[in-house]
Amino acid sequence: MTSPMYTASVPVFRQLLNSLLAILDKAEAHVSDKKIDANALLQFRLFPDMLPFTRQIQIAADFAKGAGARLAGQEVPAYEDTEKTFAELKARINKTLAFLDSLPAASFDGAEAREITTGSGEKTKHWVGKNYLHHYALPHFFFHVTTAYNILRHNGIEIGKKDFIGTF
Repeated sequence: MTSPMYTASVPVFRQLLNSLLAILDKAEAHVSDKKIDANALLQFRLFPDMLPFTRQIQIAADFAKGAGARLAGQEVPAYEDTEKTFAELKARINKTLAFLDSLPAASFDGAEAREITTGSGEKTKHWVGKNYLHHYALPHFFFHVTTAYNILRHNGIEIGKKDFIGTF
């Protein structure tokens, strides 16, 4: 039987990361068709104090790989935040999907009670796995995926609810 913590995390991350790949393809096609500078989308923010599109994708990938690693009892792989193109963002998502695929479902056994620490210094937080996933990792992941989707939708990319949800 597959661990409920695996089922509640990795397939969810995979589904939405694959959705991001699909909407990135649509955004890239839109930029090409309309002869728009790609940076107009890649650096777009919904509001001046919000992070740009590129950063939303990076953080979504970070939450997926971080949660997967922590819940599986593994080290979180470090990614540099150097992506500047649609192709580089897709490569980051594909690297994250490959990492998630490398995590054995059995390594999530007992993850609901696993002690997890995030942050450092005064930002250190201590969690048990179930609370970490449900009250921290998933909400943050969904926030950044949703914000990336909203940036593209706001800029006229023809995407909808089915694009966001994707398939599993």
